[in-house]
Amino acid sequence: MATFVTDANTGGIDGGVSDNQHPVDAPDQDGIPAGPLRRGWTTGSCAAAAAKAAYTALLTGEFPDPVEIPLPRGGRTGFTLAQTRLQAGAASAGIIKDAGDDPDVTHGALVIATIRARPAGSGLRFEAGEGVGTVTRPGLALQPGEPAINPVPRAMIAAALAEVSGAPLDLEVEIAIPGGETLAERTLNGRLGILGGLSVLGTTGIVIPYSCSSWIHSIHRGIDVARATGLQHVAGSTGSTSEAAVRALYGLPEPALLEMGDFVGGMLKYLKAHPVDRVTIAGGIGKMAKLGQGLLDLHSKRGSVDLDHLALLAAAAGGSGVLAARIRTANVAAEAFALATAEGVDLGKAIAEAALTTAAKAVAGAPIRLDVVVFDRQGRLVGRAG
Repeated sequence: MATFVTDANTGGIDGGVSDNQHPVDAPDQDGIPAGPLRRGWTTGSCAAAAAKAAYTALLTGEFPDPVEIPLPRGGRTGFTLAQTRLQAGAASAGIIKDAGDDPDVTHGALVIATIRARPAGSGLRFEAGEGVGTVTRPGLALQPGEPAINPVPRAMIAAALAEVSGAPLDLEVEIAIPGGETLAERTLNGRLGILGGLSVLGTTGIVIPYSCSSWIHSIHRGIDVARATGLQHVAGSTGSTSEAAVRALYGLPEPALLEMGDFVGGMLKYLKAHPVDRVTIAGGIGKMAKLGQGLLDLHSKRGSVDLDHLALLAAAAGGSGVLAARIRTANVAAEAFALATAEGVDLGKAIAEAALTTAAKAVAGAPIRLDVVVFDRQGRLVGRAG
């Protein structure tokens, strides 16, 4: 499986981007700890709780600790404060994010909300503090120039503040994540034009460990940005090696590159509803072999490379019966490919053509031109179709 780090696994659907580490082309492996996994809280939940505590102190001089907030889909949860500060005209509170057992780049980060009063009738205004990014490209739910505090976290913050006072919310809400600019270098934010820090994310307020939904949502947001900026050719890659290779092959700009990882189905289904003129799927031999078998989720938990299928492809490409038998007893797809290459059989092309057939079914009816490119672990082109 492509390795990753994610913030919330609930985040990108409302227009932001998950805090995902760039995937790498690696052998399939789960990497998931055994046993029951502990859930955690999104940056949006932490920001809402910190904002409520700060607003309470601004009005009363006292910080509630713990502070309790409502969640978007019902229920409530409480947070312990890690930092407080009260001064003339402003109050700040900080909460340490606990992402549970999810491999989250923001786990342990301090999320700080500072509340300041604004003139009557001016409403809520959100500001990006230290470590929170700013949107600079079209295509997301937030307009360029807006702080990267997503719509659902904004609604959570407003709901939490409304519990403090029945008065109109004429307030400035500044959210900061110290060190967030450095953490954001491990995320997809820069690619989507979110600069200067992290996004404040979450649609449920809860982190579900290893759910991977925010990675898929980040792929969707990448497609949105590509479409909004007029790009007509995008490439989804299973990892960093294939991404670098397909970028060099076609000379694609960074916004055209989609880090789909194992989630080729999640990418293609969204593209079917939100098409661009041309889509390239790029990956290693094993991942593209699994796509050719009909798998749209390439994770090892969803299925392994079918060596019988590779043997049939090799035979159809002119390989001998001896080659087919040797492929069936190979350890991995790369070994099967090497055996075919030694016999002069173009198994890479056969894998690409089979993968293209699966991908074409996923976008059937959409005005999309598809191609598949297969690379070895050194980034060399070894198969192509479409």
